[in-house]
Amino acid sequence: MTSMRAFYTERYGDPEEVLQLKTVEKPTPLSGQVLIKVKAAAVNDYDWCLCSGKPKEYRLIFGLFEPRRKHRCPGMEVAGTVEATGEEVKNLNIGDRIYGDTSDHGFGSFSEYMAVNETGLRKMPDSFSFTEAVALPHASMLALQALRDEGMIGSGEKVLINGGGGGVGTLAMYLAKTHDAEVTGVDSGEKLERMRAIGFDHVIDYRKEDFTKTGQRYDLIVDCRTTRGPLAHLRALKPNGRYVSIGGQSGKLLVMVMLSGLIRLITKKKLLIVAVKANKDLPEIEELHSVGKLKCEIDGPYSFEKTPWAIKRFGKAEHTGKIVIKIGG
Repeated sequence: MTSMRAFYTERYGDPEEVLQLKTVEKPTPLSGQVLIKVKAAAVNDYDWCLCSGKPKEYRLIFGLFEPRRKHRCPGMEVAGTVEATGEEVKNLNIGDRIYGDTSDHGFGSFSEYMAVNETGLRKMPDSFSFTEAVALPHASMLALQALRDEGMIGSGEKVLINGGGGGVGTLAMYLAKTHDAEVTGVDSGEKLERMRAIGFDHVIDYRKEDFTKTGQRYDLIVDCRTTRGPLAHLRALKPNGRYVSIGGQSGKLLVMVMLSGLIRLITKKKLLIVAVKANKDLPEIEELHSVGKLKCEIDGPYSFEKTPWAIKRFGKAEHTGKIVIKIGG
């Protein structure tokens, strides 16, 4: 048996307590799959939810009392090289440098090897490092689809990004700047200085100031951490303004869905939620990166052994940019 190391959890709790580094059998790619030698993985909200079991609504997906067997190895973003191919693989070959958001096909990138359907991957541009590549797929799709597809961002608009210091928030700032937007970022602590340095026009410390009560009005609000009901945001929107959530507390999102039609009818303001389409617009992201209009803000990279600590760091919102784990040499 050829073995590998991978992180697994069999129960919910503190990631540093429940995630265990185990030696397991290296997977064999099935038809349509490739075997990836993982070079880097990135931490996402799904990883925190899978390990912690919070919010509890996510247990309907991962397992009510403990993670289901197929979900026990977290990780949905991967960058690496193709080690082997299964039957019916058409577009990838052994040795290809690849990356992608694999969430449509399963989890498991916090491991030395991962087998996944080739349609969840694409070839990396030569200019990308593995660390840069793995920071982009999920966060950039959320940011781009929130701004463009749902938010319908226009040239020169005033944009606010709540949770601006995280992976999605920093990428959303760069993307908004391609529309000559005036961008305000909301976050806290040491993140604020870094946010100013990378290009936010204004920053707000949410611990000291409520952006919905400042009197400022925005054409578009992108909320990376929906923690309050929709009515609070209406006063921060201009007439015909748009509020777009990329996710958050399920109860708040449910209320937003229920009220969005009525609110739009009465106020002309839109409340929207992104249903992300994995990897869909990565060619556009690659082009923006190649001409320097988009950069990867990396928290790390951290060693493979620090994965549980890194997921806990994500859950505590202590990171700036995207948390990246370096796995292979």
